[in-house]
Amino acid sequence: MALPVAPLPLRDETLLFEPAIAGDDALTVVFAFPNSYSVGITSLGYQVVWATLAGRADLSVSRLFTDGHEPLPAAPAVLGFSISWELDYGNLLALLEQLDIPLMARDRTDDHPLVFGGGPVLTANPEPFADFFDVVLLGDGETLLNDFFDALVELKTASRAETLRHLAAVPGIYVPSLYAVTYDGPGGPVGAIAPVDAEIPATVQKQTYRGNVLSASTVVTPHAAWENIFMVEVVRSCPEMCRFCLASYLTLPFRTASLESSLIPAIEQGLAVTNRLGLLGASVTQHPEFETLLDYLNKPQFDDVRLSLASVRTNTVTPQLAETLTRHDTRSITIAIESGSERMRRIVNKKLETDDIERAALNAEAGGLSAMKLYGMAGLPGETMDDLEQTAALMLRLKKAAPGLHLTLGCSTFVPKAHTPFQWCGVDKAAEKRLKYLQKHLRPKGIDFRPESYNWSVIQALISRGDRRLAPVLERVRQYGDSLGSYRRAFKDFQGQVPPLEYYVHDDWTLDQPLPWDHLLGPLPKATLQKHFDSAVIAQLG
Repeated sequence: MALPVAPLPLRDETLLFEPAIAGDDALTVVFAFPNSYSVGITSLGYQVVWATLAGRADLSVSRLFTDGHEPLPAAPAVLGFSISWELDYGNLLALLEQLDIPLMARDRTDDHPLVFGGGPVLTANPEPFADFFDVVLLGDGETLLNDFFDALVELKTASRAETLRHLAAVPGIYVPSLYAVTYDGPGGPVGAIAPVDAEIPATVQKQTYRGNVLSASTVVTPHAAWENIFMVEVVRSCPEMCRFCLASYLTLPFRTASLESSLIPAIEQGLAVTNRLGLLGASVTQHPEFETLLDYLNKPQFDDVRLSLASVRTNTVTPQLAETLTRHDTRSITIAIESGSERMRRIVNKKLETDDIERAALNAEAGGLSAMKLYGMAGLPGETMDDLEQTAALMLRLKKAAPGLHLTLGCSTFVPKAHTPFQWCGVDKAAEKRLKYLQKHLRPKGIDFRPESYNWSVIQALISRGDRRLAPVLERVRQYGDSLGSYRRAFKDFQGQVPPLEYYVHDDWTLDQPLPWDHLLGPLPKATLQKHFDSAVIAQLG
């Protein structure tokens, strides 16, 4: 198979960093995003990693996407992937094939590049993909990335086996082949996970960057999914710690970018080349100086700036915020409510009253916004039909309270994520019918209801709770066409060799069983997550 030949639109890229001139003996690196250029270049994480690598004179870096690439070295030493979405794994395997690199790490020799991966999907649970990667980087790239490549440059002449053993000693670097997994029978849970010998660390700790200078765009282009946007990270993690939320638990602690040394200098640099600004973070309005930031953006010199915000905490939607967004050509705001039921919000630790949600809608309308999008979930642990009926009732209440707002409810199915208190909970099969209930009761009332696919949520759950036994299944799925039916067909092929789909997706797991990612340590220990899970159970009973 041949690689895509479309050239990247380099002439339309405005770089906000100075690439280094690679030395003659520079390590050759291909850094890939397993999706199209427009999607990949809109990923702030991909941008920042690429700029970090391109800023080193001891590396020669080429970018690769599914629809184009820069000139590639004939025999790269390193091939890296940034993974932001579970279902991009099919594109990852396709790119490996097109580069004539064996899919399984065990089949690679010293003649093949070292294949590494990073990003939130792999940091959460790399195990379903462990057989495809030589190395996985766990955590924040600010320090981990340079530690990794410093080691690779030092080991340039070492064999693959020597390199992998050396890398395994670097904090945050996970070498899957150096860990053995046993199972309680072909269809049972993980039995134990242990290093292959005493020289390999028993666990790998996710690396956490604790500085107050966070990420900002390194390139601006009209070909990004968000055309010509400059993105700046306002906060990292979230202080709310909703019990299902990977973005909060996996990235703890909550950190805020310094207004003076990080946010304002970055914004000034970005707005020198574009008039579109995106403020990113799981809870941007909870930055302690957010109102000061709004005052700064409301200066006359920024009148033509189009401002976009990530989802904001509901009780921080003030008239000032709505007026600022309206002034900067934004007509809509997005909030996450999870459920219209106060009982459900207590179970998931969503510290939010129903009156707060109505007040947010009123403030949005009063500030001149014309639309509000709300995010909810169906099938949360402990949810009943009464809870779902309250979600429908809330949307109708908001429509009545703020008739000038176009209301949209985006609703997903609960998917358990590693390193969160709900990692032990399966997907509720009733969620599909509950999505249809909301659709039936909201769309005829003029509320724009946008459900995510229940069936694809099932596949996301499969991958988010999967173990290494899934690798051959995922490879077979690709052979069958990557459709929803391909997964059922592939599981049938491996019946008796791997647990059924039901085990990974729908079963509630016991708190005392080993989890596929137990040897990969997140910000909070497993015992703490169990306590948070117990709090949810108590809230449900109460």
